Amino acid sequence: MSFAAELATVAERLRRATVQVRGRSPGTGSGIVWRPRLIVTNAHVATGRSVVIESADGAVLKARLAASDRQRDLAVLEADTEGLLPAELAASDALKVGALVFAVGNPLGLSGAVTTGIVYSLARTRRGAPLILADVRLLPGNSGGPLGDAAGRVVGVNTMILRGLAAAIPSDVVERFLRDLRLAA
Repeated sequence: MSFAAELATVAERLRRATVQVRGRSPGTGSGIVWRPRLIVTNAHVATGRSVVIESADGAVLKARLAASDRQRDLAVLEADTEGLLPAELAASDALKVGALVFAVGNPLGLSGAVTTGIVYSLARTRRGAPLILADVRLLPGNSGGPLGDAAGRVVGVNTMILRGLAAAIPSDVVERFLRDLRLAA
């Protein structure tokens, strides 16, 4: 398989685990099928107690907000995700500066858009929370979508643009959040 074909396969694996999220506010965001019945997104995307999600193949499902943490900008949705494959996850603490990464989401209403770049920095916010900064292009609608590694495994949840760089919440932080909620497998 050629390098280009391998990259397309990785991107498609991430696209299949990415959903579009429509909350109460105008606009859309993205989410990741993290586990069966659980979708992880950003708290600023999941507005309202119920939201609508749309899978990569166009299936529209109702979801319920199960938990939200505005400080971490994380939210968990529960939905009948039967037929949707959960993302393959990787420990973000193994990520290195310079690693190839993919951002997948639904920017400006474009379903399943993919951008690539490299990890620019492994940083901390002013409050000490870890962030992955990557040189990938994010636009409105990418929030809540996956940041994936070169193997197509999710290493973070895209959350914002910070000084021109994509900022993602590390997958290890998401796993701790789910454990605290007793939602981790």
